Amino acid sequence: MSETQIPNIVYGPVPSWRLGRSLGIDAVSTRGKTCSFDCIYCQLGRTVHPLAERRRFVTAEILRQQLAAIGSVAIDTATFSGVAEPTLAINLAELVAVVREAISDHPIAILTNASLIWRQDVQCDLSHFDIVVAKVDAPTEELFRTINCAVGKVTLAQTLDGIRRFREGFNGKLALQMMFVGANRDQAKQMAAIARQLHADEVQLNTPLRRCPVQPLSAAEMAAIGAEFVGLPTINVYTAERPQVMPLDMQATRRRRPRESRAIEG
Repeated sequence: MSETQIPNIVYGPVPSWRLGRSLGIDAVSTRGKTCSFDCIYCQLGRTVHPLAERRRFVTAEILRQQLAAIGSVAIDTATFSGVAEPTLAINLAELVAVVREAISDHPIAILTNASLIWRQDVQCDLSHFDIVVAKVDAPTEELFRTINCAVGKVTLAQTLDGIRRFREGFNGKLALQMMFVGANRDQAKQMAAIARQLHADEVQLNTPLRRCPVQPLSAAEMAAIGAEFVGLPTINVYTAERPQVMPLDMQATRRRRPRESRAIEG
């Protein structure tokens, strides 16, 4: 177990506007954000541990014990997310199998920044999920560097090619999360073209409603952006429904998911 690791792996459920009552699984669970990106809008702040190589962070046995300890809880989805990019966990497929064994009657999702999806081993691990939500925030390399601030040599072209190849062999649901801020507000048409090229099952139009260094776009601005995605299945952060939930451990949940400081919660 890493010296930076904390014991909590399971958190929530949280009221997700994308996935309903979502039980969080943190496959990395470090003290401070561990990520291959340092996005300008991240609700968790700056990346404390920049990393672009896969490692083992938590064990399957600890995850199994924590899932057994929570007992019965009403959820719609089990979601791999947390304080880090979950595909950095080299034992991701093993952890998914543990969740599948414990929560066999609900879909398992993952929120990924897609920085490692060009790798064959990552694509193989992602194929074990029912729902893969991949981040695409920019239509050009310049904006990709400005908004996502990738660690290492990952490029937008490499990422989009990885998503495209993964889509070809994936039988589950592929969703694209597109975060809109001032820097890419005028790029909606180009972003919609990317979504069409990737044949996404769903496009999640987002803007940062939690406290972060950049301002969110307004509901009206997001509606105008949504108009560029005509013909695509979209959901919008301002208009999507949010369920009512009570987290099992509020402290563990808020560490990964700060309360929204803007107009709505979820």
